[in-house]
Amino acid sequence: MLLWRLLRAVCLGCLPVAWAQGYDDDMDIMPSYVDAYYNEISEGDVQDETPSTVPPTGPPSECKSTELTKWDKLFTMLENSQMKENMLLQYSDDIMKVELQSLRGEMLQFVARYGSACAGAIESTGRRATALLEQRLQQVLEQMREAAGRERAQHEAALQQLLAANRGQAARLAKLESACLSGRAGGAAGEAAGGASGGGSNDAKGFQSRHLMQATVASVSAEARLEQSLERLTGEVHALREQMERQLLATTHNSMPAGCDSAVFIPMQSAETYAQLEQRNVRMSALTVCLWARPTQALNKTVLFSYGGAWNPIDVQLVLSGRGGALFTVGGEAHLVEASGVAEERRWTHLCGTWSSEQGLASLWVDGLQVASAPGVAEGNVIPGSGVLQLGQEGARQRRGTRPLDGKAVAAAAAFTGKITGVNVWDRTLSQAEISQQAKRNGSTCGSLGNVVAWGVTKIVLRGDAKLIY
Repeated sequence: MLLWRLLRAVCLGCLPVAWAQGYDDDMDIMPSYVDAYYNEISEGDVQDETPSTVPPTGPPSECKSTELTKWDKLFTMLENSQMKENMLLQYSDDIMKVELQSLRGEMLQFVARYGSACAGAIESTGRRATALLEQRLQQVLEQMREAAGRERAQHEAALQQLLAANRGQAARLAKLESACLSGRAGGAAGEAAGGASGGGSNDAKGFQSRHLMQATVASVSAEARLEQSLERLTGEVHALREQMERQLLATTHNSMPAGCDSAVFIPMQSAETYAQLEQRNVRMSALTVCLWARPTQALNKTVLFSYGGAWNPIDVQLVLSGRGGALFTVGGEAHLVEASGVAEERRWTHLCGTWSSEQGLASLWVDGLQVASAPGVAEGNVIPGSGVLQLGQEGARQRRGTRPLDGKAVAAAAAFTGKITGVNVWDRTLSQAEISQQAKRNGSTCGSLGNVVAWGVTKIVLRGDAKLIY
């Protein structure tokens, strides 16, 4: 539409030029702008155009040329301008056809060149979404099985309590029934021995029956008091047990897991409070990151481990998300594996992330169990060894040529608060048995040491208010 308006404007602009070229140099046409101008022909023009009645004085010429009037010239110019306009329209149509054909050819070349790559990316994304969906379905099924098992155990316990109460009631009724039967048997024996005793024997029988009933009532009341005492004692034992469990849990949470003797403590959320580890300069096509973390508070994004450099300040990250979730990213935040409901606040949790460049397979492990896995994560990438490793804060997104990581340039929203210990990094993927060994809480050596980062051996540089506690 814009091209069409431009061409019409050019044509209208060329029309006065065509008019000017159609006139002779000796003609003098003055435009009139008076109100009475309605394209009328004056009487003088009519007289000029009427043939003369005076006979010609000279002999007639063989070839007589007719002169064009002003109106004939004007119509001729209009016809010429219409022809030029049609030519311009035809030329613009030809140009549009050529451009569209060239654009179609370029689009066909683009599809032929990049069609296979796009198809591979779509297929990889589909596989990854399928794997994540299957894993989440498995987690939901496991949670449903656990909930059904707990409900079944509660129902069985309630049934056992009801059966025990029924047995007690049956035992008490049996005692009462035996006491009554023995009293009746004693009375029948006295009556069979002879009625000579008269009223005295009846009084003796009544006394024996009353004595037996009193003894039975006393035994029942004693049993009731004993049951009340047992119930009270059971309640006290349960309360004491719960208190001991709380104390043991608090002691376990406050102490360090797996026999670790030191930890980085970050007391507050700040962009300037974190810790740096001086790792070995090793290029990695595979890696495993393991650590213990006890977060004070886990927000939408809480960075535990971050490694990167000028090429990518957040190349590898281990992150906690809201509602107990955990993320492991390689090659940026677009390539990740994720699991929900795996971490708790104020509780030690062991997290591991494994990745291999050969197939792009990344996995997330929590307390020795694999909770998430995805293929096609940063496939074919190689992680440089000249970056900076940080605990409790991610790297700054700065321009090339400046310092790659700077705590002041990072938002405090992603800062970690709590304790981190047992940080180890390997340039290979650990097996399931090795990761399970690292996640043992009752260990004595804080797990195996990594060959890129070894906790207790690698130098730790504290920034801001971060502290190293023992």
